[in-house]
Amino acid sequence: MAWAVGAILSLALSHIGLAAPPGTSQVAKPVQDYIGRLESSYREVKTLKAEFTQTYIADGRSRVESGTVYFARGGRMRWDYREPQEKLFLSDGKNIMLYVPAERQLTRSAVKSSEDARVPFRLFLSRLNLRRMFGRIEFADQALKPQPGNEILRALPKHADESNFQEVFFELTPAFDIRTLVIRYADHSSMEFTFNAIGRNVQLSPTLFRFNPPAGTEVIESPNE
Repeated sequence: MAWAVGAILSLALSHIGLAAPPGTSQVAKPVQDYIGRLESSYREVKTLKAEFTQTYIADGRSRVESGTVYFARGGRMRWDYREPQEKLFLSDGKNIMLYVPAERQLTRSAVKSSEDARVPFRLFLSRLNLRRMFGRIEFADQALKPQPGNEILRALPKHADESNFQEVFFELTPAFDIRTLVIRYADHSSMEFTFNAIGRNVQLSPTLFRFNPPAGTEVIESPNE
């Protein structure tokens, strides 16, 4: 894994990304300081647990799912979906698996070849560096409707023509927990994650990030790109 006329002008200038040398992100000083504190807050975090709601919107239709998510260092994460259908999305750090009990089917692929919107979350406990991930980051307090005291960050891709997303919004609490993350795509669809009951450094068993499908499960191996 908010990131009088003179006073207004000063505030506006502080929210604008400044020019940066080629190959580096454009981040204004106040934003840079904020991101630094955000990244530092995760340095001692080894595990995370939260309740989540995931909403996908496309062509005027929406799909809402919810459950519990777990993260651990080493790129490990587990998304246990309860509503509206039980399913499991899991990463052991090298591979990701999607298991749907109702379909008795498991799809497996390498993390590095996946473009799934959930995959980048694993970086929050591994090597969080937002300025390396994005080309521009700025405050965008008016973009969403944050809870009082929360901040909104807007992040843009380094190369818009090569990215599968158009912009990303983070709603962050004063403790730098991610309350909401919104991904907007060029085709006008969007994916939104909302997190509640967030717990840092909770005790998690390593077996939580392992999964052996039941006998009779169809296993589909996605080709690595």
